[in-house]
Amino acid sequence: MEILYEDRALIVCIKERGVLSQQGKENEATMLSLLSAHTGTEIYPVHRLDREVGGVMVFAKNQKAAAALSAQVSDRTMEKEYLTLAEGVPEEKEGTMEDLLFFDRGKNKAFTVKKERRGVKRAALSYKVLAEKDGLSLMRIRLHTGRTHQIRVQLASRKMPIVGDRRYGSKRESKILALWSCCISFVHPVTGERMTFGKESDFDI
Repeated sequence: MEILYEDRALIVCIKERGVLSQQGKENEATMLSLLSAHTGTEIYPVHRLDREVGGVMVFAKNQKAAAALSAQVSDRTMEKEYLTLAEGVPEEKEGTMEDLLFFDRGKNKAFTVKKERRGVKRAALSYKVLAEKDGLSLMRIRLHTGRTHQIRVQLASRKMPIVGDRRYGSKRESKILALWSCCISFVHPVTGERMTFGKESDFDI
């Protein structure tokens, strides 16, 4: 596992695709169990990535740090950016996407809806097209909310599913889901210093 930073309060690392970011089934290797084995301490999750998504993540080493980092997730002062390869090119090369999303736990799938009701949450992100070729677009995305499958469903609802994302309509053959957590920025819970960590994706256009 690639470790980008570590101290007594937290650890920043690269999550590999296929590994759960939170607790899984008994005896299943997850980021929590792998990091706990690495550090020899209990590890606390403060945000998540889908199993199929890899990239930069931060974890806490104690409850106080976990509470402080989780608060930044809630008040959106923790900034998260992603790289993705989408099937299709948006008309505007830079902009925002706002939707109402409903996550169906039974189907493990999110849907865009027209009206607010119980279980529906507002979702927002901004994007910038970095490159385009053969009907594909490489985009950098900044999340303004953290909804389950948010980037995946917001792009798919605009007929631009992420390459390799069969769940949301991808038609391209791909061994990976082309979504990567490329940058995370937060305030250190002890020092108060703004810290930023990044890692480029392993896909390109």
